[in-house]
Amino acid sequence: MRILIAAIGRARGRPAAALYEHYAARLTAWRLELREIEVRRRLPPDRLRAAEGQALLAAPAPGAVTVALDQGGEVATTAAFAARLARWQDGAVPEVAFLIGGAEGLDPAVGARAHWVLALGRMTWPHLMVRAMLAEQLYRAQQILAGHPYHRA
Repeated sequence: MRILIAAIGRARGRPAAALYEHYAARLTAWRLELREIEVRRRLPPDRLRAAEGQALLAAPAPGAVTVALDQGGEVATTAAFAARLARWQDGAVPEVAFLIGGAEGLDPAVGARAHWVLALGRMTWPHLMVRAMLAEQLYRAQQILAGHPYHRA
C-alpha cells in the first residue's frame, strides 16, 4: 500500500522537516511519499483556502482512500488508527492519502469529500508540524501491527 501525505507549504530546512524525515525513514511497511503543495497566488484567506483545497483534492490517485486532517475530525486512539490502516491494507487499498491544509486551515470541501476526517487532538497544531506528527503515528502503527514493543500504551 502506498501512503501519500499531501501537505500545503514547504518545510525544507526547518526542524519540523527534520523530524518528519526521522520518522519517514523508519517507515518500511508502506511506501511513503510527501507531496508539498504551494499555491503561489496572493488571495484573500477564504479564496486561498479554497485554492489549496482544490490542489489537495487533485493530489491523490484515482481510487485512493482520502483522510483529511482537521481539528474538528474524529479523535482516534493510536491502536484504532493502526487497525484502520491494517483494514485498508488487507482490503487491497492501493493508496491512502492524508491531506493537510495550510496556515489558513483546511477548506471544508476537502473534509466533505474525504473518506475519513481525522484530528490529531482538539488543539490547533502548526501545519508544518502535523506532517511530522503523522509520520510518527504511521511509524507507531507499523510497529503495533508488527508486534514490536515501541508502542507501550
